Amino acid sequence: MTDCLFCKIVSGDVPAKIVRESAGTVAFRDINPQAPTHVLVIPRAHHATVADLADADPELLAELLREAREVAVDDGVADGGYRIVFNTGAQAGQTVFHVHAHVLGGRGLNWPPG
Repeated sequence: MTDCLFCKIVSGDVPAKIVRESAGTVAFRDINPQAPTHVLVIPRAHHATVADLADADPELLAELLREAREVAVDDGVADGGYRIVFNTGAQAGQTVFHVHAHVLGGRGLNWPPG
């Protein structure tokens, strides 16, 4: 998708602070962090939402979740706790329609979220 911001990050056309890469995913720091650890983990292949990815390629979704865990380990927040968030659809706050997991940690996270 030529107009997708995250596809442009995957291709290297848009710079990002990449922290991890796997065969199927790229993880990079959020440009507007909401916690000391705020990393986005995305599939290299374009899927608009997590529901689309779950239907199309459950193995890739599992890889994305494994990589999210590794981000938490690498950033030192795994033991204290972290949150993985998927916003699915505009009403849930999804603004880039390329599935992405937010990995948040390094501070107390309230429930319910805003």
